[in-house]
Amino acid sequence: MAAARLLLEGRVSLLSFMLGLSVLLLPLVPGLEPLLGGTTGRLALAIYIAGLNGLLLLLYRALLYQVAVRACFLGFAFGCGLLISFSQSHWKHFGWYICSLSFFHYSEYLITAITNPKSLSLDSFLLNHSLEYTLAAISSWLEFTIENFVYPEMKRITWLAAIGLVMVLIGESLRKAAMLTAGSNFNHIVQNEKSNTHILVTSGVYSWFRHPSYVGWFYWSIGTQVLLCNPICIVGYAAASWRFFRERIEEEEFTLIHFFGEQYLDYKRRVPTGLPFIKGFKVEP
Repeated sequence: MAAARLLLEGRVSLLSFMLGLSVLLLPLVPGLEPLLGGTTGRLALAIYIAGLNGLLLLLYRALLYQVAVRACFLGFAFGCGLLISFSQSHWKHFGWYICSLSFFHYSEYLITAITNPKSLSLDSFLLNHSLEYTLAAISSWLEFTIENFVYPEMKRITWLAAIGLVMVLIGESLRKAAMLTAGSNFNHIVQNEKSNTHILVTSGVYSWFRHPSYVGWFYWSIGTQVLLCNPICIVGYAAASWRFFRERIEEEEFTLIHFFGEQYLDYKRRVPTGLPFIKGFKVEP
């Protein structure tokens, strides 16, 4: 019964994401496209958002509504990002960024619903990851906005933004491959107790790196700032992400050694973490 309910949440999230993505249809409305950048267009957009929320309130209640409204918002953001990306606006690269950010958060929820429904919750969207994560995102938006006005040429280095986009796509793909490979063994929260079904995954992308989901997230996060051509945040994100994953990996590996003993130690000796200058939990000889 619980598994069926959680699978329902996954289906609701997908339908709601697609509903939010329908914002792509607005420019097709006769007479509306030339107005989208003005007051009338903003009013139409506000009415559209209110209509989406009203529809979700009619369709869903309680937890399902909470799932639906988050997924719909991320779909809406992804759609807006696409519209900006294909425009001639100076914010074109920011549109790429919006697509990258919204897809990352939605796919975290969807893949969890598919591979490990027992651990699925609203937190699986990672929208409330941490205060530091939120501040980092806001800082990148501020840097892009300020530099776009002060030195707009910096934000139009397409080849650099393209490198960032490639980093984002590779990082995202690696993380999702890790989640799919690990299946029910993957969890957004470091586990302190070993379940009966918990096994050590060493195949697929786990044969390349001990922590492929962290490697993917690390390069995805830096890639978002390369994409935005944000020199300050490139350095800041690299330093903050490296420190976060170093501490996270040490904590996780301490637990994994406790769970799997010599099996994990042998795996640790054979396969690197995948992150630069991070060796993982140090084991006394």
